[in-house]
Amino acid sequence: MRRTAAILSKRLTSSGNQKIVASVTSQAQSQSRCFSALPESVSRVGVSTVFPNEYPGHDYKFNWQLNADGVTPLKKSAFRITKPLDLKIAGLSQPKTMPLKVKGAAASKMPEAGSDALSFDEFDDAIQKTKDALSLSSSLFCPEGHAPSTRTGVRIISNSASLAPNLLAYLDRAPVRKNKPESLPITVYACESDEETFAGYAIEEDEVYDEDGNALEPRSVAAVVVSGKTLDIKLIAKGIELSVAGLEADEKERAEAAAAEES
Repeated sequence: MRRTAAILSKRLTSSGNQKIVASVTSQAQSQSRCFSALPESVSRVGVSTVFPNEYPGHDYKFNWQLNADGVTPLKKSAFRITKPLDLKIAGLSQPKTMPLKVKGAAASKMPEAGSDALSFDEFDDAIQKTKDALSLSSSLFCPEGHAPSTRTGVRIISNSASLAPNLLAYLDRAPVRKNKPESLPITVYACESDEETFAGYAIEEDEVYDEDGNALEPRSVAAVVVSGKTLDIKLIAKGIELSVAGLEADEKERAEAAAAEES
């Protein structure tokens, strides 16, 4: 069962590496009689601020993309991890095995929203709580790549420093446009939390429109949610597997419908 949502396709423009330097000037107050006669030019103190103020874990373009995915890194510490070097930059350990083969959990442990086991309302409530908890996390670690043995892009947004290396090792490495992060077909929200344990996924068809309101080709996207005190990579793997299967089924159905219209 699929829900349909309308979204607006936008392109963000960037000024590249241009830096705007603003000078904030304040007049120092005289605290002693000997400084009271100094000219204003001597008593001024200039403080300069450099924009953009980016550093590892605080990349404006990636932060905007996380916002589009529903997570706002309020602590300004969100690492995009696409290769082993990114783990080192994030201060994380390297995976012991790479690539890492993971046998997914039983399908019954990862219900789909809209099924008898999980309503859309339950899923919506869980994903919003998970996004909020991730937004408040001290740091976010976001492995990206292809679902194993596919060309389906996956982004995992997690606050687990211990699980991130294995998640990167599990995903197949994918070509990355470093300066242009974008939404991927599958987004996983994996949150270590004291809240109630949850696992589930949803596949929805987006009606996409350009900036002029013209309809574009619809697409299906998947969201996987796993939360609890301890995150199980087998649950995450199963969510990704089921999402890939669902996206492929939707694509096949659209292709068959288009072929039927042409005939």
